[in-house]
Amino acid sequence: MASASIKEIKNRIRSIQSTRQITRAMELVAASKLKKAQARIDASRPYFRIIYGMLQDILSQNAERALPYLAPAGTEGRPAYVVIAGDRGLAGGYNAAVFKNALRRMENEDPVILPIGRRAEEFFTNRSFEVMSRAYAQAEGVSVGDCFSMADMLCRRFLGGEFSSVAVLYTEYVSPLAQRPEKIELLPLRRDEGRAARRDILYEPSPEEAFEAMIPEYVGGVLYGALCESRASEQAARRAAMDTATQNAGDMIDSLSLKYNQARQAAITQEITEIVAGSQK
Repeated sequence: MASASIKEIKNRIRSIQSTRQITRAMELVAASKLKKAQARIDASRPYFRIIYGMLQDILSQNAERALPYLAPAGTEGRPAYVVIAGDRGLAGGYNAAVFKNALRRMENEDPVILPIGRRAEEFFTNRSFEVMSRAYAQAEGVSVGDCFSMADMLCRRFLGGEFSSVAVLYTEYVSPLAQRPEKIELLPLRRDEGRAARRDILYEPSPEEAFEAMIPEYVGGVLYGALCESRASEQAARRAAMDTATQNAGDMIDSLSLKYNQARQAAITQEITEIVAGSQK
């Protein structure tokens, strides 16, 4: 019985050692991807700030005009949500936090969903939400061009009266140890009342046409920025989860090693006792 117990403990130690190697490798991969995702965040933010500033300049110069995208085209439209989640699990509570935030935001609404990421597509399809497209089910494969294609579709349907509002639900990257689910209202666009009007800029052929042309660019830029934030958040959450799993595996190995040594010592003691007892007969 003692030898069987020792063998079982030894097999468990080997199994956990293999698992620890996998979680350690996944942690290193996530850390590498996190660095690249952070670089994409830094590169995307200036574009958003510039185009948002230009839109608000036009709005402040034309405060009395009925510019497009400032109000829904119809009263029967439904809210639309772009929800960004991951393609895989093993990232702690990353995906669960996204969906919890989404369900809370959509309470008492009849929304149309544009999911980005396999987990998002599965979640909303299984719960019978209307999904407007499954073309972006792989979040890692979504490019900046895809974000602008999404923006064109959303803007057209908003102007057509299908949507009363358009928002993106994503995970903001705060730090390697902190990420939080967020929401950005994309349409209708709102005026920044505290922004001073600039009179030294002329838009051709007209502010209205420039404004209407820039809105899809603005929406696409925000979607790409939210995608970059979500990717960084996912990798940070996965790195932290794999680091915790690696540490837990190490603790289990230490505990099993202690039990293995105790069982081995007990088996040796038993053998010595049996040899001594046999020699005394």
